[in-house]
Amino acid sequence: MIEGKLVRLRALRAEDLDAQLRWRNDPEVVHWATGGQPRFGPVTREALERFHEARLLEDPRDGAVLTVEERVDGRVIGMADYRDADPFTGRATVGVTIGERDRWGGGYGTEALALLLGHLFGARNLRRVELDTWSGNERAMKAFRRLGFVEEGRRRKAVRVGREWYDEVLYGLLREEWEGAAAR
Repeated sequence: MIEGKLVRLRALRAEDLDAQLRWRNDPEVVHWATGGQPRFGPVTREALERFHEARLLEDPRDGAVLTVEERVDGRVIGMADYRDADPFTGRATVGVTIGERDRWGGGYGTEALALLLGHLFGARNLRRVELDTWSGNERAMKAFRRLGFVEEGRRRKAVRVGREWYDEVLYGLLREEWEGAAAR
């Protein structure tokens, strides 16, 4: 368990399925999390159960989905993950979704991501972390920059949201950048 001031990250549990099912079938959550990517949602209970079973068996050296809980009362409010962890290059891809709309804009996602980064750069000894979002998600991009991520590129008009096309924005953060930001 990794604890911050607002949230804690803990291992995924079978009982987290209901909250994830609700979020992945909430069009607004899907919109902001992925730009409406159909692979994220909507999803059936059966499909999500298969996904959950696979995540519960996943080797944490390769990746993991973690549950984001509020520290105050243990309420499940989101999920954070890392994937494609490569010990040779010291790199992984991360993501965070706060599924409870009443917790949007309160710093919960930023802190959850910061906790995950601290774990990956510290205990996992990674040297680089990557993530991406779509150019219409200003709130996410602001949070990423606040944590020290640097925009490294764009895939122009690669994300379709409804009838509009947006850029996929690619970000990276190096361990020395993270350590420098933490020292300030």
